[in-house]
Amino acid sequence: MNAAIASVCDLSIPEKHQLIEDLWVDVASDPAGLRGFTEKEIEELDRRKAELEHDPDSGLSWDEVKRRIRSRYGR
Repeated sequence: MNAAIASVCDLSIPEKHQLIEDLWVDVASDPAGLRGFTEKEIEELDRRKAELEHDPDSGLSWDEVKRRIRSRYGR
């Protein structure tokens, strides 16, 4: 695991949420960054973001996300 990824894993949940939002804002600020996403996918991402902003507890914890990924992909 590279150092940047390891440091992201050490962030608190609120810090991870902020990082995700900051990354999305950065990607969305450049129309070229949205290439490859369909309009429907962009709408879904925006819907999920709004849901999380409205109810922060509606998301999964980072530990749960890792558990699901590891159970699916055997890591």
